[in-house]
Amino acid sequence: MSNSLYPLKFTPVLKDKVWGSTRLETYFGKNIESLPNCGESWELSSLPGSVSIVRNGFLAGNELPELIEVYMEDLVGQQVYGTHGWDFPLLFKFIDTASDLSVQVHPNDTVAARRHQGRGKTELWYVIHAEPGAEIISGFAQDVDRETYLHHLQHNTLHEILRADKVEAGDVFFIPPGQVHAIGAGITLCEIQQSSDITYRIYDWDRTDDTGRPRKLHTEEALDVIDFHAANNKIRYQSVRNAPVQLIQSACFTTRLLTFDQQIEQDYVFVDSFVVYNCVFGSFTLHYPDGSEKITAGETVMIPAELKTLKLLPDVEATLLETYIH
Repeated sequence: MSNSLYPLKFTPVLKDKVWGSTRLETYFGKNIESLPNCGESWELSSLPGSVSIVRNGFLAGNELPELIEVYMEDLVGQQVYGTHGWDFPLLFKFIDTASDLSVQVHPNDTVAARRHQGRGKTELWYVIHAEPGAEIISGFAQDVDRETYLHHLQHNTLHEILRADKVEAGDVFFIPPGQVHAIGAGITLCEIQQSSDITYRIYDWDRTDDTGRPRKLHTEEALDVIDFHAANNKIRYQSVRNAPVQLIQSACFTTRLLTFDQQIEQDYVFVDSFVVYNCVFGSFTLHYPDGSEKITAGETVMIPAELKTLKLLPDVEATLLETYIH
């Protein structure tokens, strides 16, 4: 049996959230067990307390940081390993909402390093499902100043100055640090982000936690990082079949969308990085030099950097998000 690296699947880390639902089980077959409000499935993570563990092949049972320590640039790429070492730089999630998430903002790398000794948080959202009328808040509808923002915050009218877009499946949003945002109720999406769990909660719709107390807000911390300019974070793209469509290329990650109904070949000679596939619709078989792996909707697979040539064969039609560091 070969001991070469191969496409890696990991056991999801499921998170119970006050705003969560059960659709991750309905749509993707996630085993939510006894979680009444499963809001997140962390697909690929190296954050403490939520470290991903391999579930397929001879490396099953190994944690992601252990693999990076052993395989180094063969797993994550020379450039990525040189910059981040054993610390995996990205975090991949599926998110499902039964009610609105809090209005929040994330710091950039500089502020996160100074305050929390961590990374900032740049995010990309791909909407998989949206109930009729579901909305995503992203940024301000028009430029505001600090005083205007605080006035609306204090009078519970913040929603009046925020940009809210009604969404449907296939919509994509890029949320840089400093952008005020919130995922609305009735949405299932895939989130690709920097490896960070630093969130400043600004407003939480007057909700209480399981003890009946108002959830903690981070008003002062948020003030220093908010971008008060108007924003339009929805990404416009032209969907095509059987060829990658670039959604975003940023300093943190590049993500492309691939919808295919015939066998395609992917060549990653140009990429000095691991590649991650999040399958959002359909299913396909991934063929690599030493074997194959079946991938279905709701699954995530990490392609080691040393694997450069792959063939993807859909059962009928499949859609995936492809992410790497450029």
